[in-house]
Amino acid sequence: KGVHRVRFFPGTGHLLLSAGLDGKCKVWSMYGTRQCMRTYIGHSAAVRDVQFSNDGSKFLSASFDRYIRLWDTESGEVLNTFTNRRVPYVVQFYPRDNNLFVVGMSDAKIVTFDATTGEITQEYNHHLAAVNTITFCEDATKMVTSSDDKKVLVWEWDIGVPIKYISDPTMHSMPAIVKHPSDRFWAGQSLDNTICVYQASDRYSLQRKKKFSGHNIAGYACDIAFSPNGKFVVSGDSDGKLFFWDWNSGKNYRKFHAHEKGPTIGCAWHPIEPSLVVTCGWDAVIKVWE
Repeated sequence: KGVHRVRFFPGTGHLLLSAGLDGKCKVWSMYGTRQCMRTYIGHSAAVRDVQFSNDGSKFLSASFDRYIRLWDTESGEVLNTFTNRRVPYVVQFYPRDNNLFVVGMSDAKIVTFDATTGEITQEYNHHLAAVNTITFCEDATKMVTSSDDKKVLVWEWDIGVPIKYISDPTMHSMPAIVKHPSDRFWAGQSLDNTICVYQASDRYSLQRKKKFSGHNIAGYACDIAFSPNGKFVVSGDSDGKLFFWDWNSGKNYRKFHAHEKGPTIGCAWHPIEPSLVVTCGWDAVIKVWE
């Protein structure tokens, strides 16, 4: 079965975490033999999203069996299980505190869980459809969320009312959002087959001159990634291709065929090595590109 997400170990990138559509999570060694170090089995349905904690000692997995599990990366045991009887679509640790994490749900709510007690500490309920992405901006004081209702909302952390609506009749839904390494912009995978760029602070305005296109999304939530120096943008597409763009000029730098039988759904750029990109697709292969 296919692989839906790949994530690097924060900071060093010596481990790679993958989320499979068979309900398993795996951790791979990035150096040497590149073998599977450990398999984490505990979900009864496909895993939708995985996320390392800020120091990498734990990770979260969110699955279509409606459970979120907190794992210990070293020992492989489940530290806690959370649910509010909805399908979790996206999980994010709060960057300032490993004990708090936010989950975007299928019932359009965003909830904050306390990882130690398992209680829900805050609900953000302003979206009208399932929540797709959660991104922290401005030193983790603000939270940008996108949803199937084609809106992007900006929230103050721990305050359940949005401070900004980004919505425009011409906007499309954005199933993947990634922050630029400079923290000044974020890029969203828009379903009209472009990547749109917005400010990540201040007025959150659309940067109309920055637009990356040429790929074909066709409704898939293909990941975007930035190179660590912020000069290149990479994205998968629905035909299994991989596209690179130059951040400054917006030109398509190169593209090649990456995966068979479906989209290149996940991609991640190595946090230290400037030329290493990892992709995954629904052909059950994880590939490392130089």
